[in-house]
Amino acid sequence: MPRPATIAVLADVHGNMPALEAVLADIERQRPDEILVGGDLVGRGPEGSCVVATIRDAGWPTIRGNHEDYLLDFRRRRVPEHWWRQQRWAAARWMAAELSPADVDWIERLPPSLRSAAEPGLLLVHGTPESANAGLGPWTGDDELRRHLAAVEAQILICGHTHRPMDRRLPEGRVVNVGSVGLPFNRDPRAQYALFHRDGDDWEVQPRLIEYDRRETYDIYERSGFLAEGGITAELLKLELEESTAYLVAFLKWTEMTDGRPDHQTLDAFLAAFDPDLPMHEQFRRLGEGSAPRL
Repeated sequence: MPRPATIAVLADVHGNMPALEAVLADIERQRPDEILVGGDLVGRGPEGSCVVATIRDAGWPTIRGNHEDYLLDFRRRRVPEHWWRQQRWAAARWMAAELSPADVDWIERLPPSLRSAAEPGLLLVHGTPESANAGLGPWTGDDELRRHLAAVEAQILICGHTHRPMDRRLPEGRVVNVGSVGLPFNRDPRAQYALFHRDGDDWEVQPRLIEYDRRETYDIYERSGFLAEGGITAELLKLELEESTAYLVAFLKWTEMTDGRPDHQTLDAFLAAFDPDLPMHEQFRRLGEGSAPRL
């Protein structure tokens, strides 16, 4: 009788090669039978092309995330014209330009979801089965998870996107968020992925938390030109990496709601009022109630 397969699932590398290299070294030690990649190889970091080449050359089954879509939209000129001029999009323009034509062609062919070939009961999506832009995390209610499980045939629905690990069992199935390799948002700076191993009728899910030297990533921010050319957005992305906390989306929302410019004065006011421990939808609700000062 063949032994049960072990499947490694990683997601949300976000152009962070030092983190990916640390995870790949750990995966090699674990010797899984299959490796699946859950999207967002690119975006929010300066080495998207190198990450894409590494995953592409390895030949691992990979899906598209929302950041693949964002950068493809820039490369295919499918974004509003003012995005080519506004400072808030400087980092996105830089990251899109950093990708090679071969990267773009490969990314465009990636599917939105996939099943494990070794264990078809494992279904991988980036955000939810319906959208790469919506996410599941520790705050997600059981009723919402049941709705997603009812829409698919899977023993375990595996996802990423929110950069926050989660493992929730329900009578209808199990939902596992494997966290982020390159940009965790759960206050733990270690690179994160997960191993899945069948144990009879059940599954053992082993979160992997891998130390790496983030100073190397910070140095790449500097020497690549990303930090200088990406402006305030690139600075916020570096802050997210330093503190393992999400800032960028809420900050851009803040500037929209207060008519503020994405500059250091606005950023200082935002950081003084922002509570990174609240889920994003709660942050937006607070902003909508006028908690942001007029700048």
